[in-house]
This record gives sequence, C-alpha cells and structure tokens, in this order.
Amino acid sequence: MHFQLIIRNGEVIDGTGNARFSADVGVNGERIDAIGDLSAASADRMIDATGKIVAPGFIDSHTHDDAFVLTHPDVMPKIVQGVTTVIAGNCGISLAPLRADAVPQPLDLLGVPERFAYDSFSNYLDALDRSPAAVNVAALIGHSTLRVRHMDDLAREATAGERADMAADVEAAMQAGAFGVSSGTFYPPAAAASTQELIDVCAPLARYPGVFATHLRDETADIVPSMEEAFAIGQAVGANLVLSHHKVAGKENHGRSVETLALIDAQGERQPLCLDCHPYPATSTMLRADRIRQSSRVMLAWSTKRPELAGKDFSEILPLYDGSVEAAIEDLKPAGAIYFVMDEQDVQRIFRHEKTMVGSDGLPNDSAPHPRLWGTFPRVLGHYSRELKLFPLETAVRKMTGLTAEQFGIEGRGHVTVGSYADLVVFDPAEVIDRATFEAPRLAPEGIEHVIVNGAPVIAHGKPTGARPGRALRKNH
Repeated sequence: MHFQLIIRNGEVIDGTGNARFSADVGVNGERIDAIGDLSAASADRMIDATGKIVAPGFIDSHTHDDAFVLTHPDVMPKIVQGVTTVIAGNCGISLAPLRADAVPQPLDLLGVPERFAYDSFSNYLDALDRSPAAVNVAALIGHSTLRVRHMDDLAREATAGERADMAADVEAAMQAGAFGVSSGTFYPPAAAASTQELIDVCAPLARYPGVFATHLRDETADIVPSMEEAFAIGQAVGANLVLSHHKVAGKENHGRSVETLALIDAQGERQPLCLDCHPYPATSTMLRADRIRQSSRVMLAWSTKRPELAGKDFSEILPLYDGSVEAAIEDLKPAGAIYFVMDEQDVQRIFRHEKTMVGSDGLPNDSAPHPRLWGTFPRVLGHYSRELKLFPLETAVRKMTGLTAEQFGIEGRGHVTVGSYADLVVFDPAEVIDRATFEAPRLAPEGIEHVIVNGAPVIAHGKPTGARPGRALRKNH
C-alpha cells in the first residue's frame, strides 16, 4: 500500500472521548485512508510521532475570525495552536450579509467598515472559496448584523416587515450553507430586540437544522432569566442551543456557576444544548462602563483615538480623566478592553461540564489582544489537563474536536476515523503549553509539532509551511 502521508508510531486520541490507542494514520488526498499497523506501507511523506499524540485538528467553537481569514489567510494565531477549523459569526456579529460605510460597535470588532462588503451570505462563502485560508471556516449569520442591515433605528424592536426581511436573510444564509444563527442582545445594536423578535428572525431554523448560538442578554445578576430566554428561543425554533462563552460575571456573582450548570443539566433533559468556554478568568469586548465596574482589573485592548494607550491598565488611564470612567470612555471610543470579571473556580467548574466545548473568543484585530487569541487550546491541554488534572487528555481533546463537530453538525471532521477529512494535529503531551500572557499576548505556544488541514501540512516540525488548504464549509441540508 502507498500513501501520500503516513503518521507513524503515535498514540491516537480520536475525538470520541475513548482511550488513546497506538496506531499509524495513512492519508491520501484530503482524507484519512487507513488507521492501524502501516509498517509495511510506503509513503511520499512520513511523520514520526513516537511519544506524541495524534488527534483531530482542533475546532475553535467561538471566533470572530470572519474578516481575519480573508485579510490574514495564514491565520497564524490559530494554526500554531493546532486549530484547523474556526466557527465565525458569533455574538450576533457576522461579516455578511452587510455592505456598509460605517458600522456601530461591536460590529467593528471584525475590522474596518470596508470589510463589510458582502450583500449576501453566499457571496461571503464564495469569497472564501476564491481566497482560501489556512483553516476551514464554518460560519453563522448574526442577528445584530441583520438589524444594522434592515433597521433605521436600532433602539427599538423590529417591525413585522423588518422581521420578515431578517428571516428571509436567515433562510437564504441557511440555504447557502450557514451553520446557524447567532445573537448578542448584550450589545447596543440588539439590546432593544424582544424574545419574540429573535424567535421570528430565527424561524427558518425549524426548516434548516442548525444552531442558535447566543451571547446572553446578561451574564451578571440577571443570568438566570437570560438563560431562560435563550432556552425559550431554542425550543421555539427547534435549534440546537449554544450558550456562548458561558460565564458568571461580576464579583457578586462569583460561585454561581453551581446554579447555572444545574440549570443547564435540568434543561438538557428537555432540549438539545451545549456551551463553550475559554480557559481564562478575563473576557474582552468593546469598552463599556458596566463591565469596568464589574471587574477587578481592566486593560485597554485598543482605541482608535488613543492607540498609544493600548495594553495599559485602566487604573493608569483614569487619572488622565480625573477618575471619570464616562469621560475616559467618551475620549477613547471606539475602543475595546480586557475585563477580569470572572472567578477562576467558576471557569474550571464550567470547563469540567460534559457539554462544554473549547472556544477562544479571540479578537484578532485588537492591538493588545487577550492571550486567548494565541493560547487557548494549548492552555487547556497543558495547564488544565496535564498540570491541574481537571480532566484526562482524551476529554480535553474531545472538547475541542468531536464534541464541537457533533454539536454544530460539521460532517467528516472532529474525529480520527477512516474516511474523515485529514484535519490532524500531532502534539507532545509532555510539552504542550500556552506562552501568551496578558502582558505579552502574541507568544506562540509550545508542543504543537504538525498541523494538517485537508491532507496538507500547514505546520511542519513546529514551523508554518505557508499552505492555505482550508475551505468554506457549507452545512449540508
């Protein structure tokens, strides 16, 4: 037998959660062709994985990479972590369908207004086909983006006509291959939307199975009613519910993950749902007074007007404005910040939950980004699994591969099985670790040795190859 690639002598963790096993993996074209003893077979290219783990390529369940995969198609922060597929369009914010000369925050987290150049979802996917990235892209359509597209006043509920127009866009996006709809009623563009508006806009999900992924209306004191709203929307439209970056934010809410996870367990008996999380007690988004007051520490991630202040602690910045948070925000905006708003014990408790996927929620355009952009996946493998022993390595890999593929309906990926796409990562289980910190957020991790996307290496012996074999994934209805 002859293969284009054989990964020899590795320990395979296949993404199911089952125990690792010793096997060679043979690849032909873009698919896994054989798993087992291939010692008698020949290959164009050989990887010796002795002492290493061979796993499915990691799927980042929560990204804002919609524009980044086009502007930076090497997608360096992701491939160095072993990520082979990104799920874009989260928190109600998607690049398409929208053509705009100006966009309100937080849509600008995706980049400058000129990036919003796709008047249909299919045009965006076609652009990815024409200019492939190093990773695969599975995209959601964002409710906030649809409000900006169809409404002249975002501070009110959508009219029946506007809801119909948004639902038609959802229908077209699902037909084009979107994996679902996302919402972000926490943010100003969608804060005025009612529960019923979201149900009406997401109605096509009843005909085109997909996810409803939501940044809850509130992740602080009102987290429980916000979760109940999300449950109601998911049930009404028959979608698989994804609770985005699940957290309990604000000092007075620390410890409440016991309560929210119990609610998730109970509701999971009634409807399909899951959640994602990143392995840090700090989050990052647009600059907001409420978030500043809920946090023990705040760092400025970017500011259009005052770029020289990016990376500084807010405690250093406030004296410039006589201690006024409002005056600082007014001068700095548009801007983004990193908020130390969670408790590490809550983060770990949420991560241990069987339905928790790994999602970086990284913001690639920030000038001083959160370290989750470069460190999330190796941190889960090295810090949470190996060092803290929160869960076995098999569980860690499942949370970033098979579980995510199953929840989002990504076919042929997330598992090491014969016939699956050859999205693979080879890593050193004793060495893998994140290096990015809040002070030095762009440090690549260690221990990720080979990354293969659709059968082509994008990282070889720890170094980028420059290959861009990724593709726009389309949900198969």
